[in-house]
Amino acid sequence: MIYNPEMETLSITEKEELQFVRLQETLNRVYNKVKFYKEKFDQNGIKIDDIKSIGDISKLPFTKKQDLRDHYPFGLFAEPIENIVRLHGSSGTSGKPTVVGYTKNDISVWSELIARAIAAAGGSKGDIFHNAYGYGLFTGGLGLHYGAEQLGAAVVPISGGNTERQILAIQDFKPKGLGCTPSYALNIAEKMEDMGLDSRDNSLKYGIFGAEPWSEEMRATIEDMLGIKAVDIYGLSEIMGPGVSIECHVAQDGLHIADDHFLVEVIDPETLEPVEDGKDGELVFTTLTKEALPLIRYRTGDIASITREKCECGRTTARMSRVKGRTDDMIIIRGVNVFPSEMERVLLQIEGLAPHYQIKLVKDGPMDCAELHVEISDELYSGINGDLKSEQVQILERKIKQEIKSACLVSVKTMIGTPKSIPRSEGKAIRIVDLRKSGPVMLS
Repeated sequence: MIYNPEMETLSITEKEELQFVRLQETLNRVYNKVKFYKEKFDQNGIKIDDIKSIGDISKLPFTKKQDLRDHYPFGLFAEPIENIVRLHGSSGTSGKPTVVGYTKNDISVWSELIARAIAAAGGSKGDIFHNAYGYGLFTGGLGLHYGAEQLGAAVVPISGGNTERQILAIQDFKPKGLGCTPSYALNIAEKMEDMGLDSRDNSLKYGIFGAEPWSEEMRATIEDMLGIKAVDIYGLSEIMGPGVSIECHVAQDGLHIADDHFLVEVIDPETLEPVEDGKDGELVFTTLTKEALPLIRYRTGDIASITREKCECGRTTARMSRVKGRTDDMIIIRGVNVFPSEMERVLLQIEGLAPHYQIKLVKDGPMDCAELHVEISDELYSGINGDLKSEQVQILERKIKQEIKSACLVSVKTMIGTPKSIPRSEGKAIRIVDLRKSGPVMLS
């Protein structure tokens, strides 16, 4: 089902005309209402009338997360606080938090985009939707909640945590849809098995997973364990929250961007020059309809590519690839750049491993190095009678090192642990633990 056929199947010409009209409205809004943008445009000699097409967007300056932090809390708002109906924000664990405001119309637009997203995932009016995204300042819980209600679904606002309660609700309420991080979906499935349940024996038909990078191999594992269609949803609080883009359940081949509301670019993060469609680079978004916090050319830090080919589902929106990683979570091992999701892709193809891992960054003398912590599967652990020094485990360890070296071009110290030895996630998974500093730094 396509929730809004008029907007989701626009021709290229119709879409670009709409984007340009909305871009002009947004530029006038930020110039007249946001001191930061007025000063930036004036300093760079930018006149709004010089922007004559969406192709001229490259003439405009970038906005970065630090700009939001520098104007904390409300300095980039284009509306006075009396017109703001909701505030969300980041955790602020890596600096000052970013604060995002929404007008009543912003909430209405967001709800519609989430309704589109759930429909693209396979949802429909009358569904029960089990929402295990966290509620609060994090945008995931409330974002999915309002959108599911707009679609006409009944929402179970269970939030994250207390996994046994989650499973009881799934058994009793029989939802069709599940929303949470992919790592927590695995946690739910594993807990079902631990409780003596068949994790595939459930009412679920589709899952909407996001908030952390995940691989095709992780998708296959989740779909197999829960017996569902698993789709990737993308968003970031500064732009709106979840619902900026989502995969359709028909093709599961790229995330459909709501490009009647967001103008997307992909740039080389080093040169800041645009890269061609199909090539990886940093995603940059310009909001086209946001009232409270309109942003111009916002650098997301997320690495992906885009395509503008029509999808088999019938939607004509631009599509982005899965996020390969973030410019700030890329790790450097002996001079080689590696994204954790690249290692995940390799690990989930190796028989004998559970779908959980953690990378610990440590010092080896003056050099940085990485320890890759993985878990042996329950089946293999039982087969070797719990002997982690067995020849089978040694063969497995050599295979992991060889496959990682071949795919990621790095050598890692591999630590194979017992089943359930890596902490499970009730939200975003902790993939990287940086032990090179005075205390551990957790990175999701």
